[in-house]
Amino acid sequence: MQTYAHLNVEKRGHTAVVTIDTPPANTWNRESLAALKRLVADLNADRDIYALVITGQGEKFFSAGADLNLFADGDKKVAAEMTMLFGEAFEALSGFRGVSIAAVNGFAMGGGLECALACDIRIAEEQAQMALPEASVGLLPCAGGTQNLPWLVGEGWAKRMILCGERVDAATALRIGLVEEVTPKGRALEAALKLAEKVGRQSPSSVAVCKQLVQRARLQPPAHNLIHERELFIKLFDTQDQQEGTRAFLEKRPAVWKNA
Repeated sequence: MQTYAHLNVEKRGHTAVVTIDTPPANTWNRESLAALKRLVADLNADRDIYALVITGQGEKFFSAGADLNLFADGDKKVAAEMTMLFGEAFEALSGFRGVSIAAVNGFAMGGGLECALACDIRIAEEQAQMALPEASVGLLPCAGGTQNLPWLVGEGWAKRMILCGERVDAATALRIGLVEEVTPKGRALEAALKLAEKVGRQSPSSVAVCKQLVQRARLQPPAHNLIHERELFIKLFDTQDQQEGTRAFLEKRPAVWKNA
């Protein structure tokens, strides 16, 4: 695969494993954010990729978010540039055609947590800590945090974390719906890959449109989306995967997907 700044990318079957590698705390910078946006576009174009797993290099940090040195001198042009880069990168991640899974292997702070929030599913190791502490340094979560967090955990917990600066551990994150699974230390990536294997048994054509419908539920009322649900169901009959999936089930064999 191509190289991407501060991102190590490995293809395992139908899964792309992305490791944030910006020592010592896997912070995001101009280069890595631009690289993530380009990577997602490349993965969307690779019909052999059905899932994306993202994790952090090392044992301590998933990602500590933005490097605050960028904002130390109060330059609004830099702030505007970084806001755009963060937004474009994580919105691209959220719009990934397949299933994205964050394997949170340590601290996920600020933009690090926002990266995980942009994924479809989050798996955290038991020692992980998560927070959106931007208000404590005179900033705010500008990469989707104020919008994605309340959708997952409700307004009350979102306000505790954003307005009060409350940090949550993995057990609390699981209880409030911030993550879907907690693993022992060092096992999040393994669990994420196992889940990605399950994705590989699903029709990638179906997964793509199902994901679109689920995410539309954030923006539009059910009465509107139910129409799209039926329309997209019918459109799946134009795909090779629908025909293969039905035949494979009737013939009692594993399906061989074409993502077409």
